[in-house]
Amino acid sequence: MDQSAISKQAESVFKAAVEHFDNEMSRLRTGRANAAMLDGVMVEAYGTQMPLNQVGTVTAPEAQLLQITPFDPNNLQAIAAAIRNNQSLGLNPSDDGRVVRVVIPSLTEERRREIAKQIGEKVEDAAVRMRSARHEAIKQIEVAKRDKQISEDEARRIEKTIDEGMNRFRQQIDAAAKLKENEILTL
Repeated sequence: MDQSAISKQAESVFKAAVEHFDNEMSRLRTGRANAAMLDGVMVEAYGTQMPLNQVGTVTAPEAQLLQITPFDPNNLQAIAAAIRNNQSLGLNPSDDGRVVRVVIPSLTEERRREIAKQIGEKVEDAAVRMRSARHEAIKQIEVAKRDKQISEDEARRIEKTIDEGMNRFRQQIDAAAKLKENEILTL
């Protein structure tokens, strides 16, 4: 068993957790228009559910406005309905026959606090993913140690490497969360 493979595998899971966290952060509504806010919207088009970015172009021409230009004008109503029906967004789109416009309302203090709580939940989700990867790696180390493939010292060294990697990625997540929380609470 390759000792560095265990730590590399754990580190790749840590990286994936950070990337997933960053992706989740970009979807949070902050009171500013961001095209990534609509990434999870599925539109009923051509008889099937399709991601919004496959039926139109999403742009943010102003700080408080998103504009969706459909590739096929026949999907205009379906796009507006999909955004309106997405309860997690709480947005009310309008269309002028050519494009769908979504005004991003300013956040209330209560809504800002709710979003800050969501950030905390997403931090915890990422931490759970990383702890799970660490647990799996330590299990592999224990098996290798029991099978006499690695020594006690090597096992401790690998475990220390994994812990250091996990702490490094956890600090990245904490810093990103604090930045996003400050952005939301100080708008």
